[in-house]
Amino acid sequence: MPVARAELLRKVYRRHFTAGGRLAGSLGAAEGLTEAVLEQWYTYFYQCSECRRCAVFCPFGIDTAELTATAREVMASVGVATKYVTEVIKKANEIGNNMGIPEAAWRDSCQFLEEEMKEETGKDIRIPVNEPGAEVLLVPPSADVFANTDTMIGYAKLFHAAGVSWTTSTYASEGGNFGLFLNYEQLQKVNKRLVDGARQLKVKRLVMGECGHAWRAAQAFMDTLNGPLDFLESPRPEHICEFAVRIIRRGGLRLNKAVNDGLKVSYHDPCNLARAGGLMEEPREILRAVVSDFREMHPDTIRQRTFCCGAGGGLLADELMDVRMKGAKPRVEAFQASGANCLATPCAICKAQLPVAFQHYGFEAPVVGVMDLLGKAIVL
Repeated sequence: MPVARAELLRKVYRRHFTAGGRLAGSLGAAEGLTEAVLEQWYTYFYQCSECRRCAVFCPFGIDTAELTATAREVMASVGVATKYVTEVIKKANEIGNNMGIPEAAWRDSCQFLEEEMKEETGKDIRIPVNEPGAEVLLVPPSADVFANTDTMIGYAKLFHAAGVSWTTSTYASEGGNFGLFLNYEQLQKVNKRLVDGARQLKVKRLVMGECGHAWRAAQAFMDTLNGPLDFLESPRPEHICEFAVRIIRRGGLRLNKAVNDGLKVSYHDPCNLARAGGLMEEPREILRAVVSDFREMHPDTIRQRTFCCGAGGGLLADELMDVRMKGAKPRVEAFQASGANCLATPCAICKAQLPVAFQHYGFEAPVVGVMDLLGKAIVL
């Protein structure tokens, strides 16, 4: 219950910052931050995915995700956090991305995908690396280079077809910012690599790839933490779906829906894109342009009211599998009810979590990126 989780924080606040709590202790509904209380905090604040759905329905407008972030900030200051989140942040700070991919491996993977596209299309479609002066610095989640490779191919085909120069950066090769799930110090530190990477390569605009918390960190915090971004021609970070929609609206792409025939596609709004980032209509506009059968889930489970995939907020860890699967159940049921046979979503965490959840609940359907389907539909 969100209110019970909030009370864990309020009781410690009362103990240190109210007269009643300091004088009366537990009689004043207050308690100190003891080892036992820290264990409670760890258990319950790392069961919150910071999805903010409870905030949408709260009659008092309380944003429980902010309370969770506050408690995690306190816990991080005394070294209490999940192994998953801290390891990911360490890799991002030392190497530049969450998967720990070194520069040579990044280049090799991009070259491999170029060869794959050449074989498929007969075209020389590039995935540039560290090229200065490009119009766009694309910052994808690193999973798109090694795991969700159809998404990376979709990016490349989009830029190629649109005739827009672009590059990736091995210094700023990660859009996902797990500092959002630990503390503001790490949120700022990880985010600064993107700003520095854009400066180094002298690009004109910064475009974020398919990652929910990458987008939330970029559009909500980047200018405040590491701005202003006045050295860019377009100082506001742009999401890849926004970029694609601009190109589609001006007639810059030839699209063939027929390549996606047979797919009954529904869309999952990632929490950090929809509720926390306001990006809801652009992915749908893309999907309607590239598939013949697009169907929404129930209105109470989409857009601002979307269900979390169950693994946001740093919960994508094996030791939290039981919590993850319980958290995913409402989304799995809503997707099943739609009658769709393919789920599209522009978030690497959702794409990692939902196939596991589908399998857990005995249901089979591909989970793909919006750029996957766009890339297949682009006529080169």
